Amino acid sequence: MPEKTEITENTEQQNKPKKPGITKKLASMIAENIISAVMIAAGALLASFSVICILIPNDAIDYGTAGIAIIINKLTGFDLSMCVLLIFLPFLLAGTFFLGRYFAIRASIGLVFYTIGLDIFERIPFELNTEHFLAVVFGGALLGTGLTIILRFGGCIDGSEIFANIVIRLVSDKTGKNFSMTYILLIFNACVYSAVFLLINRNAALMSLLVYVVATSIINRFTDHFEAVKQITIITKDPDKIIKEIKGKLNKTCTIINSYGAIAGENKMLICYINYFELQQMKHIISECEGTFSTVSTVEEILH
Repeated sequence: MPEKTEITENTEQQNKPKKPGITKKLASMIAENIISAVMIAAGALLASFSVICILIPNDAIDYGTAGIAIIINKLTGFDLSMCVLLIFLPFLLAGTFFLGRYFAIRASIGLVFYTIGLDIFERIPFELNTEHFLAVVFGGALLGTGLTIILRFGGCIDGSEIFANIVIRLVSDKTGKNFSMTYILLIFNACVYSAVFLLINRNAALMSLLVYVVATSIINRFTDHFEAVKQITIITKDPDKIIKEIKGKLNKTCTIINSYGAIAGENKMLICYINYFELQQMKHIISECEGTFSTVSTVEEILH
C-alpha cells in the first residue's frame, strides 16, 4: 500500500499543470526590451552623426534642447556632448517624476548613446562638403530618421518633447481635457531659432529652420503625428485589470462601452486618450492581458 500511495503521489506531481507561459512571457519581454534598447541606441547614433558630420559643418543646428546646447557650444567653446548632457538632464529628471521610470530608462539610453555619438563623431575627420541646401536637407532627413527610430521604440533625446509632455499632463490633470503638444513644441523651437538668428547669424537660423521642417516631416510621416493625442480602443473580457493598470501607471481614465463579438460573445470596449510617450507603456499593459484586442488612432481635435 505505501508503494501504491507513492506511485499515486508521483503521478499527481507529473500531472500537475506546468506554467510555461510565465517563462515564455518573461523571455519575450526581455527580448523586446533588448531590441528596443538596441534600436534607440542606433537611432541616437544616427542623429548624432547627422548633427556633427552634416548639419554643423553646413551652418545648421538641431532643434529643441540639442539646439540650445549647440548655441552654447558655439558661443562659449564648451564641449558639445557635455552641453547636451547638462541641458537635457533637468528635463530627464522632470520626465522621470512626471512620466515614470519606464520612460526614464529608455530616455536615458537615448541620451547616453547620443552624447557618446557626438563625442565619437567629433573625432572623426568627415564632413559632407556639398551645396549647403542639399547637405542640410540630407542631414535633416537623417536626423528625422534617427529621431523616428527613437520615438517608435519609446525613447527620447529632446527635452522640448518632455517639457511639452509635462505641460500637457499638468493641464489635463487640472482640466480633465486632452491637448496636443504641437503648439508648445512650435513655441519652444521658435524661441530656439530666434536665439540662433540673434546670437549666431541669419543664414544659420534659416538653415536650421529647414532642418526642422525636413526632420519633423519624416517623424510625423512614420509616427503618425507623434505630437497629437492618441485614442486607444481596447476590447476585452477583463476590463477591471486593464483599467486598474491604466489608472495606476498612466493616471488615465477610460470610457467603458458594452460590446458583443460574433465569436467571443459579450465583452467590454474601453476608450482611452493618451500621448505618444505613454503609448509604449500602454502596449505593455495590454500585452499582459490575454485575449485583448486593441487599436490605435490619431485624434486631430477633441471637442468639449
